Amino acid sequence: MGTSRMFRVFVILGSAFMILLIIIYWDDVGASHLYLHTPVSPGPKIPHPPPEQRTQTSRTPSFLSDIDAFVNQFLEPGTGEPTDPAPLDTGNQSDKAEEPYVPRREWKIHLTPVIAELRQRQEQRRRLLQEMCSNDSVVFPGKNRSFDDIPNKELDHLIVDDRHGIIYCYVPKVACSNWKRIMIVLSESLLQDGVPQRDPLAIPRDLVHNSSMHFTFNKFWKRYGKFAKHLMKVKLKKYTKFIFVRDPFVRLISAYRNKFELRNEDFYRRFAKVMLRHYANQPTPPASVDEAFAVGVHPSFSHFVQYLLDPQTEKEAPFNEHWRQVYRLCHPCQIQYDFVGHLETAEDDAEHLLRLLRVDNVVEFPTTHRNLTASSWEADWFNAVPVETRRELYKLYEPDFRLFGYDRPDSILNE
Repeated sequence: MGTSRMFRVFVILGSAFMILLIIIYWDDVGASHLYLHTPVSPGPKIPHPPPEQRTQTSRTPSFLSDIDAFVNQFLEPGTGEPTDPAPLDTGNQSDKAEEPYVPRREWKIHLTPVIAELRQRQEQRRRLLQEMCSNDSVVFPGKNRSFDDIPNKELDHLIVDDRHGIIYCYVPKVACSNWKRIMIVLSESLLQDGVPQRDPLAIPRDLVHNSSMHFTFNKFWKRYGKFAKHLMKVKLKKYTKFIFVRDPFVRLISAYRNKFELRNEDFYRRFAKVMLRHYANQPTPPASVDEAFAVGVHPSFSHFVQYLLDPQTEKEAPFNEHWRQVYRLCHPCQIQYDFVGHLETAEDDAEHLLRLLRVDNVVEFPTTHRNLTASSWEADWFNAVPVETRRELYKLYEPDFRLFGYDRPDSILNE
């Protein structure tokens, strides 16, 4: 009886010991497997660009290149990489059991350094973010919370590309459609006749904003449960993180123009009818956007500003992403972004970023000629908005102005 009891004790202790070893292994090793899509010689971590003077030839490959080639043999489909979104095909995808593997292109090595002005611009923007996040004069909700305290639903704007080790926080009305196209091309998540789509502008707009095309931090919760935040922090530490921003008031004007001056049935029903009832003295606004446009009815920019400042608005639901503050979308005081682009310098910043990521031989940022909202239009748009209301609106978006280095618009606030 004593021997049997001792045997059971040893079995229980041995099992507990094995479970402990498994937990330790997962914590220290298992999580790292989830970002093996990034080559062993990782992409450049800003502000320390790669030593671009080192040139490689096909006849004398470097030691690290040999390691990359060895590791990449094990990164073909079927390895169960959980962070890759399921590829979508614009053709008849249901008839294809498995798409052929198309190896990613090698990262590009440049022989000339990045222009000093561009490097200094990024250093200044990142330094400003750090200073503003530690400055007590800049106050906004959630500023001092930790990354662990951010609800998972607030992480759905962080798009992850494990193939190249990139995290992009998209901000609507800041060229996010084209940057989403770039992320789709890099992740090779869209197949056309079994081949990854390489042309960003060939990606249909409905797919660009299709959530199934992008793997975001918010989706980690559904896959990994309690391990999600740990895996997110691993990726935040290892990957290159970037964001593009815009003058906050100009972004609001752009959102208004796009959603309320054009026929948008969804935004008319969800927001415009509310503005017309509450601020335009129309208790029974037209039932549809077509009826409204037929009689020349739509909320003015002044009505839109009133809607943003009304305390009842956020009591009913959080701001829509098109006018939600950037600090609420991308959490710049919890996430140390490696690259901060501005729409006002988009062409230079996009070229700089793709070069730093060493993917400028894979994809180019699309050049568009759309009717962009210029900051010089601010005065015209705010003509019908009382000065005191303008100042209240500035307070609502002041953190974005200061975090990202945009001047206070004194010309429309001090009239």
